[in-house]
Amino acid sequence: VQLQASGGGLVQAGGSLRLSCVVSGHTINSYIMGWFRQAPGREREFVAAISWTGAMTQYSDSVKGRFTISRDNAKNRVYLQMNSPEPEDTAVYYCAADFGGWGHNNEPLTYDYWGQGTQVTVSS
Repeated sequence: VQLQASGGGLVQAGGSLRLSCVVSGHTINSYIMGWFRQAPGREREFVAAISWTGAMTQYSDSVKGRFTISRDNAKNRVYLQMNSPEPEDTAVYYCAADFGGWGHNNEPLTYDYWGQGTQVTVSS
């Protein structure tokens, strides 16, 4: 199973950006999908997660109300819509796939597969 994240770049604070992650090697219907991020000198932190059909979502407090996670199982893709980003959102963003159950979605060790990351830089 391989994950490829894309869509990162430079965005102004208050703008918008959409990240995409395509999964190959297996249908994503079997996976809970998540987004994490890591800024320089900081630990990898949870951003958002979405259940198999998209019926359930979970967000970190820092992005709740600004970011939206979604998925298109027919295209084997998961998305992260970033609205009103702030300079504090600057980080490398990673998508991840969890073959387990719903719960503990904010813990990196829960996830089985990871993408390579895409850089997001938010300017003030």
